[in-house]
Amino acid sequence: MNYIFLTITFYIVFTKLQQKTKIPLLNPVLLSVAFLILFLKVTGITYEEYLTGGKFISIFLGPATVALALPLYNNWDILKKRGLVLIIGILVGSIVAITSVWFLSKLFGVNSEITLSLLPKSITTPIGMEVSKKIGGIPSLTVSVIVLTGILGNILAPILFRLFNIKDSVAIGAALGTSAHAIGTSKAIELGEVEGAISGVSIGVAGLITSLIIPLLLLIF
Repeated sequence: MNYIFLTITFYIVFTKLQQKTKIPLLNPVLLSVAFLILFLKVTGITYEEYLTGGKFISIFLGPATVALALPLYNNWDILKKRGLVLIIGILVGSIVAITSVWFLSKLFGVNSEITLSLLPKSITTPIGMEVSKKIGGIPSLTVSVIVLTGILGNILAPILFRLFNIKDSVAIGAALGTSAHAIGTSKAIELGEVEGAISGVSIGVAGLITSLIIPLLLLIF
């Protein structure tokens, strides 16, 4: 069985469901993952068997990432005009994402290996995995936390934007890209082209900043 079609079918069905109901918690990524896990458990299919077809979805990650260049090109003037403010915002957001995990882990007595695995939670998966490996974390745990962070950002961001009356497109894009990486960017694209472009930029900048800050943080503490 080619499981790529099963994965895509789940995602399309739950995307339509969310569009119809407008309920943020009915996130298509979250529901697709949950139902795929349930399907594998019920049928007894191993994860390795699923990967024989499901892994080909990763082929689309490259083109999807490159496609983010188009809205960026269309909104290049905005990026030039507010570039410095954007970089400062991403820098602050990245520092908060890292240090909050560090201090909360220390507060609740989380062991060092898990703490190191959680530190790259807000950056895109390929960078997060490499950072986790380099600092002694558990890459598989890091990937799980990164996906969870992205899903939560995708669900909660619109609620928080309304709650705090955040309407600026650049601020919205920067917040989603910095805190919720690619899954957050998918929400940013839904909100508008400017939001999507800025979020796409924020993914790369946040990944770079985080990969530099985490080793420095470990040296300090």
